[in-house]
Amino acid sequence: MEDDRIWAFEESLWTGDAQHYRDSIDAACLMVVPTPPYVLEGEAAVAAVSDTPRWERATLDDRRVVRPQEGLIVVGYTARAERGEERYVAHCTSTYRRLSHDEWRVVQHQQTPPLVAEVRG
Repeated sequence: MEDDRIWAFEESLWTGDAQHYRDSIDAACLMVVPTPPYVLEGEAAVAAVSDTPRWERATLDDRRVVRPQEGLIVVGYTARAERGEERYVAHCTSTYRRLSHDEWRVVQHQQTPPLVAEVRG
C-alpha cells in the first residue's frame, strides 16, 4: 500500500462510519486506548470503538511508516481530532496486515494522549 493511501485509510478510521470501521478492523485486533477497559481485543475492540461517535475531522501529523516485512505495515503519528467543540489529541500507532493483493486490515492500534504539561499553550 502506498503512503498516500495509508494516510487516507488511517484518517477514515477516525471519521468514517461504524460499518467502515468494522470492515477495516481484523477479528484478531489488539487495541490500547486511554479509557477503561484500556486493553481490548477482537470483537470487543471493534465494538468499543465503532459504538462511539465518529470524529468530524482528524489531522494526522508527525507521520511515520515502516514496512518490517512483506504484507505488514506499521504507522505512527499524532492525531488531532474534532467533533463540535470537543478536541482530542493522541500519539498513535497502527499495524496493518495484508489479507490479499489489495485488502488490508488493522491488527493493532494504540492511542496515548500527551502529558498534561504538553497540552497547554
